[in-house]
Amino acid sequence: MSEGAAAALRVTLIDDHPVFRIGMAALLDSLEGITVVGQVPGFAAARELFAEGHETDVVLMDIDLGDGSGVDLTRDLLRDRPDLRVLVVTMHEDDDAVVAAVRAGARGYLVKSSPPDAVERAVRAVAAGEMILSPAVAERAMAYVLGGQRAARVPFPQLTAREREVLDLLAHGLDNTAIARRLTLSPKTVRNTVATVLAKLSLRDRSAAIVRARAEGLGGGDPAASGPSDS
Repeated sequence: MSEGAAAALRVTLIDDHPVFRIGMAALLDSLEGITVVGQVPGFAAARELFAEGHETDVVLMDIDLGDGSGVDLTRDLLRDRPDLRVLVVTMHEDDDAVVAAVRAGARGYLVKSSPPDAVERAVRAVAAGEMILSPAVAERAMAYVLGGQRAARVPFPQLTAREREVLDLLAHGLDNTAIARRLTLSPKTVRNTVATVLAKLSLRDRSAAIVRARAEGLGGGDPAASGPSDS
């Protein structure tokens, strides 16, 4: 390669929503010096792609993949390929999973509603080694860094704090009525939250959720210690 010819910035998309993925690929391919070199719909497909030696500079990573967590995938990919630049894609910038992704090694996040110019800036900045974080996310991520190894791993980072709280009480064996009473919520809100948790974790029913939650360390200790949260 001659000094005057800069290589195109290679981007790979990992997102389980085909419409978003196709639209993002079209946008990125229309930008000068950027080319999309790969698209996969989920966790398993991404692992297979990179196991085959896929080369890319930046990964746009959906946080909530249909068959797994984008946070876990970020951690796995960076363990094997620390040179990768991962930019997580999220619906909400205050999502706990954004901070978890940064802890896992992501260089920042991109809100799915971002305009085209913001997408371009974020991709180019991350490729150049910069971090793309809001002040709130940066503060929480820094608190983790300063805490060092004492900081606890957050189970199910794709869930909100409230959803994890409900799942924890579910893992204690409480039914919806008891959970609602404990968290000062309506039974309908608890029922809807449980349904959301099952969908996010790709679980069939409450029993499967309990097994999965206990495997991740939830459901231990005294459930009476779980009081209403601020979320």
